[in-house]
Amino acid sequence: MSSLLAMSMELTASFSLPLSLLLPLFFLLLAIFQQRFPLSSLKSAVYVALVEDRKRWVQRTSDLIGLSPTATYATHSLFGKRRILTGNPANVQHILKTRFTTYEKGYLFRGVFGEILGDGIFNIDGDSWKFQRQVSSHEFNTKSLRKFVETVVDMELNDRLIPLLSEAARKGTVLDMQDILQRFAFDNICKIAFGHDPACLLPSLPEEKFTQAFDEAVQLSSQRFSMPFPMLWKIKGLLNIGSEKRLKIAVAEIREFARKIIKQKKREQLSGSSSLETQDLLSRF
Repeated sequence: MSSLLAMSMELTASFSLPLSLLLPLFFLLLAIFQQRFPLSSLKSAVYVALVEDRKRWVQRTSDLIGLSPTATYATHSLFGKRRILTGNPANVQHILKTRFTTYEKGYLFRGVFGEILGDGIFNIDGDSWKFQRQVSSHEFNTKSLRKFVETVVDMELNDRLIPLLSEAARKGTVLDMQDILQRFAFDNICKIAFGHDPACLLPSLPEEKFTQAFDEAVQLSSQRFSMPFPMLWKIKGLLNIGSEKRLKIAVAEIREFARKIIKQKKREQLSGSSSLETQDLLSRF
């Protein structure tokens, strides 16, 4: 009994010093946290709720913006990451037009979307962005491209979207309009950008491998923002596990599709083809 009592006293003494250091540290960190992120504001709690309800992210953030008198809301994560959400037209114009160069995408954004956007105009800043914008803006201002865009959208609208909606109305079929409009937009973008028709808006509503891979790559890349530390998804990438493994597979599918399209465009240029399909953006560079 005495030996057990002695052992207990030794253990207590051995833990007393670490505990005496840890407890003040704990309360110090708690005080700093409450000072930076007051619990009464519920900002951290709201952020956690948004992360947990990713499927309704757009709806939840829209609700928060609607409740704000300035249509702007800031959230804080438990690790100090701050996000500002705005639906105020004046703020949007200030960020995207008036002071666009001030609001760079930054290394975090470029890293998150690096696999699918690379060094393209949507993922770069500074002089590189200015150069690519000058080149692309010249093409976008040509009458031939504007006419091509009008033709593509008109065909997609009259040959696919309107007949699909009319048939659904006649049969009383319920359609997911978000899915339908996404297919409509995706068909148009693919045909205008690189002359490929994924035909997502056919009556059977097919799923193309490229379309599925692109959607998954965007979704998985966006999920990286919800990670408390960027190092977490980078480690998963090095280990080739989980969502990062799936992202690599999706990106490989996208790059394989891109290689096929580029080869096709080279053959068209060598053959001197001048059909509608060769008026896309990719054929112009």
